[in-house]
Amino acid sequence: MTNGRIVSTSVQTEVETNSVLKDFLALIKIGIVNSNLITVFTGLFLAFQLTGKSFVQHIDILVFTLGGSALILAGSAALNNLIDRDIDPIMTRTKSRPTVTGRFNASAVLILALTFVVVGEVLLFLTSTAAGVWGLIGVFSYVVLYSMWSKRKHVSNTVVGSISGAIPPLIGWAAVEPSLGAGAWALFLIMFIWQPPHFYALAMRRTEEYRAANIPMLPVVKGFARTKKSMLGWVLLLFPLPFLLSDLGIGFIILATVLNAGWLYLALKGFKVKEDLKWATSMFIYSLNYMTILFVAMIIFSIFI
Repeated sequence: MTNGRIVSTSVQTEVETNSVLKDFLALIKIGIVNSNLITVFTGLFLAFQLTGKSFVQHIDILVFTLGGSALILAGSAALNNLIDRDIDPIMTRTKSRPTVTGRFNASAVLILALTFVVVGEVLLFLTSTAAGVWGLIGVFSYVVLYSMWSKRKHVSNTVVGSISGAIPPLIGWAAVEPSLGAGAWALFLIMFIWQPPHFYALAMRRTEEYRAANIPMLPVVKGFARTKKSMLGWVLLLFPLPFLLSDLGIGFIILATVLNAGWLYLALKGFKVKEDLKWATSMFIYSLNYMTILFVAMIIFSIFI
């Protein structure tokens, strides 16, 4: 009997630990942190490759940049969850967040988030002043310009939010080359323009939830037809951008153009489909694969230049 109680207590403790970890990862939006770290690393790596600096001799920059970026991303995400805890219960995909369920105390979340941001900024400033400043701009644009201001008031909230989403590669690049080269701004533009069609696809799938939460997403305010036209326009804007990274070679330009053409075909297909939500899901999945393939390709092609 005693052994049974010990085993039962052990299992209960393990379950509780896993639950807390799961809630913590949800609080900091670990998926968003990981995806943004890919773009930070890409900016960092390309800066090393294109400036001729030794990657191996500057491992400290790699550690400080990725560590600092991860912390400010996690801290900003936690602040976003804290700000949105009044509307998150309305939406299916956000109603189980720990800031909604009460698993994490609001004051504790605020202290944790601010600590992450401060420590993250210290690490970024250790690489370069420019990296630290871009980190601050990223936090401000996400927490203040997007979460606290535009998200609830303006249909352009997705575009405003795209500013913060495009800054991570600038942080990575600035850690190596503070002045930022043309390649850094190419990465910024790719990330900025990629986000609206990506998030509009998600918004189409969650239109009724956003409507219930009174969030003025484009599909809610303007409808699906207008959203499809906007998505098409943003996808078209991607076509010239690979040429800004011509240093990576013709192979990269061809690959990026093929990816753009695939997304354009899918966007045009949206005007003929009968099942809008199924099409929106396809657009969303394509956008994820697009960004992953494109940024991994940048790293690979930069090794052979």
